[in-house]
Amino acid sequence: MAHFDTLALRATHQIDPITGAVVPPIHLSTTFARNETNELPADYVYTRPNNPTREALEKALATLEGGAVGMAFGSGQAATMTLFQALRPGDHVVLASDAYYGTPALLEQVFHPWGLTYTRVNMSDIDAVQQSIHENTRVVWCETPSNPMLAITDLLTISSIAHDAGAICVCDNTWATPALQRPFDFNCDVVMHSTTKYLSGHSDVLGGALIFRQNDELAKRIRTLQSLSGAVPSPFDCWLISRGIKTLGVRLRAQTATAQTVAEFLDGHYAIDTVHYPGLANHPDRALIHQQMNAPGAMLSVQVKGGAEEALQFIGKLKLFTRATSLGGVESLIEHRASVEGPNTTTPQNLLRLSIGLEHPEDLINDLAQALDAIR
Repeated sequence: MAHFDTLALRATHQIDPITGAVVPPIHLSTTFARNETNELPADYVYTRPNNPTREALEKALATLEGGAVGMAFGSGQAATMTLFQALRPGDHVVLASDAYYGTPALLEQVFHPWGLTYTRVNMSDIDAVQQSIHENTRVVWCETPSNPMLAITDLLTISSIAHDAGAICVCDNTWATPALQRPFDFNCDVVMHSTTKYLSGHSDVLGGALIFRQNDELAKRIRTLQSLSGAVPSPFDCWLISRGIKTLGVRLRAQTATAQTVAEFLDGHYAIDTVHYPGLANHPDRALIHQQMNAPGAMLSVQVKGGAEEALQFIGKLKLFTRATSLGGVESLIEHRASVEGPNTTTPQNLLRLSIGLEHPEDLINDLAQALDAIR
């Protein structure tokens, strides 16, 4: 198989057969004409069920993850919601206790009243995962590295537990991306992405995706739900995400190198209590990280000595980091995660989440150093 950089470029590179344009056109049309005998010249009727630009993105996503079929959605939450909609009232979901906060919010506020049940569990505790399996468990949902604690899940073991129970294993691969980790290599069944993040990579488009290892009955049901619900990205959004994918490998490689440098600096700083980053030599899951990830990625979290007051004081002094939510763009972002998640958060009040961009590492470290010195 080609290296990822080549794969990402070729998967999104389709020369227009009519004009020969190297950059493919955006098919903005919502409807498609029939000929004199009322036949369609291609398989497109209306943009909600299918569109050439979205189809190109979906094929690229499947190629990058090594799956059979990809589906694009209007957001990561829309992708997650559609997968849960494919279940039935009375079904049970096992969910990572430190999954992205929007995932349990969907289950609790939307699907639990509808009839789904769920159990949140520490995916690092294999015995606890096994004990959380019910007769009606249909989905085991994991996220690795997790948001925002960067916990690492053993995908091969968790997928085996799911399959033994007759359930599917879904992996949120947003933080790692297929450039760093391919969950299908560890027997996961579905990969979820917020394409808003690293895949698009420029903080300017909202999107989500589901990729399926097999084009089975579940995939076909979700394709139907995608079409009927209309929770799909616009053609222009799909084009922007495809454009971002072309540079994913080189962007993430540079961002990861800087994140490693930043993490090592913070790990030795007197004002920092804990650094959560898969690339640190003292990480307890180092062997597992090397087994299933090509590199540790560009996300890290730190716990400042003190509480929320010290954490907020610190980020208020930063000049290069932008205080904003989201992640995966070319600019470095920092946020007080508990403030974003609200009163029901389980995130420590002294925790800050950093998304490392493409600025020079020395400049980022100097910015962090002066801000930390200011809260002594």
